[in-house]
Amino acid sequence: MEAKVFFTSMRIRNRESLLDRLENLVKTAGLEQIDFQNKFVAIKVHFGEPGNLAYLRPNYARRMVSVIKSLGGNPFLSDCNTLYVGRRKNALEHLSVAMENGYNYFQTDCHVIIGDGLRGTDEALIDINGEFVKQAKVGRAFADSDIIISMNHVKGHGLAGFGGALKNLGMGCASRAGKHEMHSSGKPFINSQKCRSCLSCLKNCAVKAISLRDGKAWIDHNLCVGCGRCIGVCNFDAVQVDWNESSVKMNQKIAEYALAVVKGKPHFHINFVIDVSPDCDCVASNNVPIVNNIGFLASFDPVALDQAASDLINQAPMINDYPSNHQDHFQSLNPYTSWAAGLSHGEKIGLGSRTYQLIEVK
Repeated sequence: MEAKVFFTSMRIRNRESLLDRLENLVKTAGLEQIDFQNKFVAIKVHFGEPGNLAYLRPNYARRMVSVIKSLGGNPFLSDCNTLYVGRRKNALEHLSVAMENGYNYFQTDCHVIIGDGLRGTDEALIDINGEFVKQAKVGRAFADSDIIISMNHVKGHGLAGFGGALKNLGMGCASRAGKHEMHSSGKPFINSQKCRSCLSCLKNCAVKAISLRDGKAWIDHNLCVGCGRCIGVCNFDAVQVDWNESSVKMNQKIAEYALAVVKGKPHFHINFVIDVSPDCDCVASNNVPIVNNIGFLASFDPVALDQAASDLINQAPMINDYPSNHQDHFQSLNPYTSWAAGLSHGEKIGLGSRTYQLIEVK
């Protein structure tokens, strides 16, 4: 079945505000059809790793909060703790990061709640009986909410390949144990010829799975949870993964987790195709965008939304001398990823449709 995806460009007229364009887009797309009266509304956002400047500005969240409050809802901004070692691995540090990056009550007129609690263990088990996931481990705040709204910064990703609505919902709303489950099909290994024994991977392993053997790093797969943090911190490409298997399965699990997050609830999604960085906002830096800013997309269907966003990006010329095969920019950036597997699986399990009608809102 063809889904409706609404689109508005970044081209403003007569000094209009991009925030006004966003509000007009979501209302035209049907946000007001949802009964928000006295409902708890979880707005899923990524607060950005410190050092990263590509994450969504809190101004967008404030406008969505204003719209939801005007419809009688009780919104809060939320994200779950990270699996990797960083400043968003527990609620206290995570809240500090949100404050630093502008996600605070004074800026957004809305409270921030870390979805899976202090240590990332506050979760609800949601039965979905999927092909890969039987019980999804979802952050309690998302499970307890009445309505889910996702605000998704579209970008590339070193393991998923593409980050949009499905990844923000599936991976982002999972507890730390849920993130373990999605990452666990891929276990990295050390190429000893490339290892310089710098110990960066050892210091950044949250589960102490890495040690030295004969002067080189070594990963104990009985302890490893496959989070991939060691891959990101290695400056010498010594940490390697069976990418095809891990990327396909992880994206499929992300789709099943996204289904669990929205199960039985009204939900609505917005993709911001702006500052399309090659890496996730979890990285503590951001490179120049891979394409020029395209605009905002909104839909009740997260699968169609991600398909439309990826299509628009792939139709645009890559900039800044990024490698491109002119058909799939995300595959060009990370050749061993299989991002489309998540959309295919999402369609298969009934999360949404990859077939869509793109409706421009001017």
